[in-house]
Amino acid sequence: MASTSGTKSDLPRSLSRASTMMVDLRDGDAPVIDSEVVPSSLASIAPILRVANEIQDDNPRVAYLCRFHAFEKAHKMDPTSSGRGVRQFKTYLLHRLEKEESETEPRLARTDPREIQLYYQKFYEENIRDGQYTKKPEVMAKILQIASVLYDVLKTVVPSSRVEEETQKYAKDVEKKREQYEHYNILPLYSVGLKPAIMELPEIKAAFNAVRNVDNLPMPRISSIHGANHDVPTGKIKPVNDILEWLSSLFGFQKGNVANQREHLILLLANIDTRKRSLEDYTELNTGTIQQLLNKTFKNYLSWCHYLRVESNLRFPGGFDKPQLELIYIGLYLLIWGEASNIRFMPECICYIFHNMAYEVFGVLFRNLHPVSGESYETAAPDDEAFLRNVIHPIYQVVRKEARRNKSGKASHSRWRNYDDLNEYFWSNRCLRIKWPMDLKADFFIHSDEVLPANERSNQGGSGRRKPKTNFVEVRTFWHLYRSFDRMWIFFILAFQAMLIIAWNSGSIAGFFDPDVFRSVLSIFITSAVLNLLRAILDIVLNLYAWRSLKFTQIMRYLLKFAVAAAWAVAMPIAYSKSVQNPTGLIRFFSSWASDFQNQSLYNYAVAIYLLPNILSALLFVLPPLRRTMEKSNFRIITLLLWWAQASIVSTPKLYIGRGMHEDVFSLLKYTLFWILLIISKLAFSYYVEILPLVEPTKLIMEMRIDNYQWHEFFPHAKHNIGAVIAIWAPIVLVYFMDAQIWYAIFSTLFGGIRGAFSHLGEIRTLGMLRSRFEDVPSAFSTCLVPSSKKRDESAERQSIANFSHVWNEFINSMRMEDLISNDERDLLLVPSSSNDVSVIQWPPFLLASKIPIALDMAKDFKGTNGADLFRRMDEYMRFAVVEFYETIRDIIYSLLQDDSDRMIIRQICYEVDVSIQQQRFLQEFRTSGLPLLSDKLEKFLHTLLSNYEDPDMFRAQIINILQDIIEIIVQDVMVRGREILERAHYAAEDDESVKKEQRFGKINIDLIRNKTWREKVVRLHLLLTTKESAINVPSNLDARRRITFFANSLFMNMPSAPKVRDMLSFSVLTPYYKEDVLYSEEELNHENEDGITILFYLQTIYRDEWKNFEERITGCAPKDRAELTRHWVSYRAQTLARTVRGMMYYRRALELQYLLEFAGENAIINGLPSMELSNEDRSLSERAQALADLKFTYVVSCQIYGAQKKSSDGRDRSCYNNILNLMLKYPSLRVAYIDEREETVNGKQQKVYYSVLVKGGDKLDEEIYRIKLPGPPTEIGEGKPENQNHAIIFTRGEALQTIDMNQDNYFEEAFKMRNVLEEFITPRRGPRKPTILGLREHIFTGSVSSLAWFMSNQETSFVTIGQRILANPLRVRFHYGHPDIFDRIFHITRGGISKASKIINLSEDIFSGYNSTLRGGYITHHEYIQVGKGRDVGMNQISLFEAKVANGNGEQTLSRDVYRLGRRFDFYRMLSFYFTTVGFYFSSMITVLIVYVFLYGRLYMVMSGVEMEILTNATIRQSNALEEALATQSVFQLGLLLVLPMVMEIGLEKGFRTALGDFIIMQLQLASVFFTFQLGTKAHYYGKTILHGGSKYRATGRGFVVFHAKFADNYRLYSRSHFVKGIELLMLLIIYEVYGESYRSSNLYLFITFSMWFLVASWLFAPFVFNPSGFDWQKTVDDWTDWKRWMGNRGGIGIPPEKSWESWWDGEQEHLKYTNLRGRIMEIILACRFFVYQYGIVYHLDISHRIKSLLVYGLSWVVMISALLVLKMVSMGRRKFGTDFQLTFRILKALLFLGFLSVLTVLFVVCNLTIADLFASILAFIPTGWALLLIGQACRGLFKGIGLWDSIKELGRAYEYIMGLLIFSPSAILSWFPFVNEFQTRLLFNQAFSRGLQISMILQGRKDKDDAAAKKDKPPPPAK
Repeated sequence: MASTSGTKSDLPRSLSRASTMMVDLRDGDAPVIDSEVVPSSLASIAPILRVANEIQDDNPRVAYLCRFHAFEKAHKMDPTSSGRGVRQFKTYLLHRLEKEESETEPRLARTDPREIQLYYQKFYEENIRDGQYTKKPEVMAKILQIASVLYDVLKTVVPSSRVEEETQKYAKDVEKKREQYEHYNILPLYSVGLKPAIMELPEIKAAFNAVRNVDNLPMPRISSIHGANHDVPTGKIKPVNDILEWLSSLFGFQKGNVANQREHLILLLANIDTRKRSLEDYTELNTGTIQQLLNKTFKNYLSWCHYLRVESNLRFPGGFDKPQLELIYIGLYLLIWGEASNIRFMPECICYIFHNMAYEVFGVLFRNLHPVSGESYETAAPDDEAFLRNVIHPIYQVVRKEARRNKSGKASHSRWRNYDDLNEYFWSNRCLRIKWPMDLKADFFIHSDEVLPANERSNQGGSGRRKPKTNFVEVRTFWHLYRSFDRMWIFFILAFQAMLIIAWNSGSIAGFFDPDVFRSVLSIFITSAVLNLLRAILDIVLNLYAWRSLKFTQIMRYLLKFAVAAAWAVAMPIAYSKSVQNPTGLIRFFSSWASDFQNQSLYNYAVAIYLLPNILSALLFVLPPLRRTMEKSNFRIITLLLWWAQASIVSTPKLYIGRGMHEDVFSLLKYTLFWILLIISKLAFSYYVEILPLVEPTKLIMEMRIDNYQWHEFFPHAKHNIGAVIAIWAPIVLVYFMDAQIWYAIFSTLFGGIRGAFSHLGEIRTLGMLRSRFEDVPSAFSTCLVPSSKKRDESAERQSIANFSHVWNEFINSMRMEDLISNDERDLLLVPSSSNDVSVIQWPPFLLASKIPIALDMAKDFKGTNGADLFRRMDEYMRFAVVEFYETIRDIIYSLLQDDSDRMIIRQICYEVDVSIQQQRFLQEFRTSGLPLLSDKLEKFLHTLLSNYEDPDMFRAQIINILQDIIEIIVQDVMVRGREILERAHYAAEDDESVKKEQRFGKINIDLIRNKTWREKVVRLHLLLTTKESAINVPSNLDARRRITFFANSLFMNMPSAPKVRDMLSFSVLTPYYKEDVLYSEEELNHENEDGITILFYLQTIYRDEWKNFEERITGCAPKDRAELTRHWVSYRAQTLARTVRGMMYYRRALELQYLLEFAGENAIINGLPSMELSNEDRSLSERAQALADLKFTYVVSCQIYGAQKKSSDGRDRSCYNNILNLMLKYPSLRVAYIDEREETVNGKQQKVYYSVLVKGGDKLDEEIYRIKLPGPPTEIGEGKPENQNHAIIFTRGEALQTIDMNQDNYFEEAFKMRNVLEEFITPRRGPRKPTILGLREHIFTGSVSSLAWFMSNQETSFVTIGQRILANPLRVRFHYGHPDIFDRIFHITRGGISKASKIINLSEDIFSGYNSTLRGGYITHHEYIQVGKGRDVGMNQISLFEAKVANGNGEQTLSRDVYRLGRRFDFYRMLSFYFTTVGFYFSSMITVLIVYVFLYGRLYMVMSGVEMEILTNATIRQSNALEEALATQSVFQLGLLLVLPMVMEIGLEKGFRTALGDFIIMQLQLASVFFTFQLGTKAHYYGKTILHGGSKYRATGRGFVVFHAKFADNYRLYSRSHFVKGIELLMLLIIYEVYGESYRSSNLYLFITFSMWFLVASWLFAPFVFNPSGFDWQKTVDDWTDWKRWMGNRGGIGIPPEKSWESWWDGEQEHLKYTNLRGRIMEIILACRFFVYQYGIVYHLDISHRIKSLLVYGLSWVVMISALLVLKMVSMGRRKFGTDFQLTFRILKALLFLGFLSVLTVLFVVCNLTIADLFASILAFIPTGWALLLIGQACRGLFKGIGLWDSIKELGRAYEYIMGLLIFSPSAILSWFPFVNEFQTRLLFNQAFSRGLQISMILQGRKDKDDAAAKKDKPPPPAK
């Protein structure tokens, strides 16, 4: 190969000829780009192959030489082809080289060496010599890179002796210029020559100069030590360009990190400095700019130093350049942060690193003097990876080793230290023991490599080598709820006790003042003391694993708190005993023991002393500033006081975070009032409805004597019928603790609605309202969205209207490009771009539509003579339309005419009109009867002007004829004295001899037709004249209406004034992306599901009007372009990355327009807005606008596996890569960050190395900007999404950061308000803090997809509007619930980032960033004048997976330290807000379900025991409905009405309450209550399971279009344990209760309760099938049953997925039991024991038992049960052993068993009086028992495996699954027999349009089948052979 190159190939012959093995490196039909699929171990050859592809067309032979050089280099790097994918790639490349060697020939010379030299010289001369003066920096960077690669290839092809001097000279110049030109992100800092506009901005220049100031800094040397004197290093001084390079030379930061943070720092300085500053004399930074950035950056660091009582190392000695030193410190912090990788989640660890490195910097600058000369000591520069290797890597290894203990989330949280544990190590002085440089033998780095078994019980003591948790232990127990929110539970328990005492003793609230009742009520303090003791015990027990990490003072505080609580728990009963008249028993003992005290006052004294700390706490509550100051104080006396207070009042120790979180007094009063009103309502309801009515029946029951039990009663002589009392009161007590959630829903709905009304929400909610207020919209727009100007004259008003019109038109055009409106609607909505031509305001035609035809009719029919009367009859818009039409048609005709005499006639006519109107004699001078004829001619005239013409002469003639007709009608039919005008013109023409005699109006200028502005006027006039009907329904699209009305309404809401673009806060947008859809392919669009429905058809049907608009837009496009545009149209209606990117790039477009509006003036609007053509000045203005947009806005998409997708051979991955690349090429300012995994040789071994890489779109491919090496794989440690965000956050810019998820969208008009929102960060507020997170409103755009999507959309909308509105104000507990919130970026990057990432515990990573922000002194707001689009899950299974994920996340939150600390640190009322809006909602959901269980099991006890029958004989009790009234509360929650309240309020507020009522009714008709009841079960199951056993995990929902049918097996797998099992259990309870119970049959309320329970059972069992598309199609039902039977019968095993085998799924369902602790197993066994109650109760009611109450009856039932199980076991064993070889024996065995069974039954029927009813009752008795045995067997899996019974347990489980599946499947199968059920379901699930479309599709399909059959019939038969 390449024999002419002059080089010798050292490749082995076998490899050089190995062309047999080919690799398919293609993506569909697209040609492969070999440079983009290079294996990671050969990454260095990718630039060579890129160059080869670049020059392929220019010189194929040189491209071939480049590829050959790449091949040689690859072979040297990996001679044995051992790397992943290397052999295949080399084979592919070799095959291409062999082909090109013969096909390519030199063009410039005869030999390759000469060819490449000449080409190199030519390339230099054409592109590089003068390129710096003509080419942009990014183009020069690419050209120089090509030249460098070409020279490297040249050196291998051309012997060194034959390289020409000119070539060498060029190469040196290239090398020199390459340092000046590199691929850059935003700022080409060191480029020379032609610079982009952003580098000419004065703020950038000033910031750059400040960063480049390295004067007086000691320069490092490149180590080169010679001679004996080693004290003074000699060698070359390393040049540095700026402060960051200087820091890198000291510590060894990576080059990519330095470049990244250099730009980051310059942009921060420039943006801060330019705010509110004049651009005149702008040469250097303001003195306060650097100080401001320093204060914000190091606020957390200074707080950390203060907390640890160490001196800050931010030192500024006098005499030194302070701004320079400040920049050094800021630069050092940013460099540490930029390279910290996963350590960024540990902000105090970064503080520790900075603390020591800042000390070193100070030493280098001020202390490190040479001992002889006294000059600065110049240290040797370390390598670029020294900091990563010596500082970050050791800490990363500690984090990674701990993360491995997690065992992928299966190990207990107490077994390993997460990010929080490791970070909190740096909250104590122990971190200083690590020393500096870090001592790797320090305590922090000592780590046990022993990985404990994941299923080891977590309550066993670990080995001594295992490091303890820090400050907190996440233990799986519900006790965390009590520990975190103890004050709430204590309050509710004490209130319940007090109300019960009052109700029991008095029955009236007034009875509280009775001395005896009051004395009894005082016993609540004893309860309080006991509950406080419980809290102290929990603090010790639950934190046991963290004790070794606690300081001595913390341990002392825990112990002291326990001692104090125990003392009170003993002292209070003793003291209370002194106040009791006749003490007995234990009280008598305590009374005699304490007899020295005075009886009457001891307890009162004790209560007073007991309440002292609480009084102090209340005092601090009403004085938040005092408490805030005390908590942040470091004075020893204050610390000691707080230490004691924590021992007696607050249970949380003083920690680094959570101090000073208290709100201002006004905010405190607001949420205190909210909760006082709520608590009063709740307690009053609980007293009068739940407690008081039950007291009297309870007293009667307690006094009754029951002897006739219907089963064997273990405690027949128990006093007061305590069992019945518990059965009655238990559900009531649970309702009491749960119903506060209902009251919260009511109050939050009311307060949220009131606050929304005061915020002006919904004031413009219809097009009619918009029309009525449109006059005020421009002024409101000017007030809100245009920077304020001091001028308020008429010209300013006109400028405001012009500004509004430009933005409005861009808004309308954006909706047209999104196909929300048609061309006609767009024309009706647009405002003219120029409004100076007429005397009135030109409103959009949709406001003026039909006004002129109506005015014509009015004028024609007007009988009066006074023109003023006619004018008064017109409304304002009609007057605007008439005047505008008159003036504009005048100007159009006048501009068309070229003859002066013709123009004079027009002037005369207009003069007559103007004078007659002015003198109010218009009706005398003009005949209105002629106006209709004139109108027709004008319409024809305008239509002709707009028509396309081919023959200019014919077109001119048509216009002349119509124009002459118009003038004739005017002067003859309309004007009374019109002929006089013509005569005057005729005489004037005769007098003027120079005028050539021609026909009137024969000279016109038709070239005006091409003028865009002129043509716009014609279009507008044509619309005004021809639109006969009112445009009240324009636009017709509902989404377009919503956007227009919301935008207009938001202009009247309270928002900060808009700053100028240069003054606004800069911001970034960050979107994490993994593997989701980017853009749909044609194949995906047209892929048919099993019903023959494609995604394209589905969307065409759902978005019928938008598809019609789209077809109108693409008329005339080529077929290929149509296909591409169709892909985009579909993708923009799905939840794709392309949709998200398009939406976010509206920010940039809005910024450019805002800058143009500010600086270009009214007449020079460009960038797509209608105006004059671009001049050089306008082009410069456009470049400045783009520069400002770059300065203020950055968009980074973190495509984690983009690098892997680029190299992947998988078709979908390649498609994602190509689509992402196309997005970068389409949007040049888009940046993509990804994690690059490479294989590199380290110490002779192949190792994986990881990089964070930032790329942007180049000419055809991506271009790498920054590459930063990582200490290891970043995503292995924590949760995927936060780790993905974290690696990319270093590439974001600005002072704010908006987090946008992959399922979001944005709108142009909303992007225009972004600078207003950002002002919220700096707007002065009443409280002590400024916001750190700005919450934004969301619009759920997936609501129209299906009825389920509509339910979910309404639910989500209510949460992101009214829900978060009330959370933010007045409750002050809004957190970060996902996206699109805006973060104070500098605040958060110095405090751990924008999310938390610890595995499992931070599953809901978003909300933890809100917790973290609040705990660290932040403050979160919510703003509704701006909205961002968001998609939600749209199918039943998708929604359930999402709800399961959120419930899992809330379960983990319950265990977390963040919830514990917030619950303890918030004041009482804010803590209530926090509880009921986070984990409390899910706990209440679980309690709701638990109430049903407790109620039914209580009734089961009462019915089976016979207690209920005894009670019913008491007439007084029978007449009481108290129990049912109390339980009615629960059913409201259960039916989902709790979720509906805020939904209805928000819809009513924004769309009107009539619409809200209609929507509510429709939702109920579409079974919304079934849906919400079903999701209640999802929440309860996954929340409870997570707390008990764990098992949380991220559940991918897919977010696709649900147009497919889910198989029965899929639904069964998903819902079996969460819904079906529980539903069948409740069904059995209800059946047993209905069969055996006789209670309260006449009570309507009770019927309501049982109805709600039956409804719950039906919802849980059948909702998945009701909401499953084609769920009642007979053929699908048959297929589903076949599939389910196959799945049930398949055997499991290693590698068999749960979707293929029941056994694999069954094992997976029990996985949580494998890893749960002993406490979890015991809890499972205890819960399983409830199923034994069925058998125990029913057997005593069988006829065969003959009413015998002996325990022997129950024993005999177990004999029957065991016998049945043994028979089943025998059959199972027989099938295995004899089923194959001894089939006859096995059949005989089964026959004998069957005969034996019949014999036993016969005997029982004849001898023992067994009845048929007994058989059915026995089924109800024994099935639950078997299920209990199965559950116990699963919990004790190890035991049963050991004794060999596990297979039996498995077979028993299979039998139960068969029974359960058959029971659930049968109703669906029966309903599938009736075709109308399927049709009804389709209409229920999808909107009517889709239902019609589906039917049409089926008809068409049937017709097609018939046509095919007919064609086959008519086709002649084939000839006979």
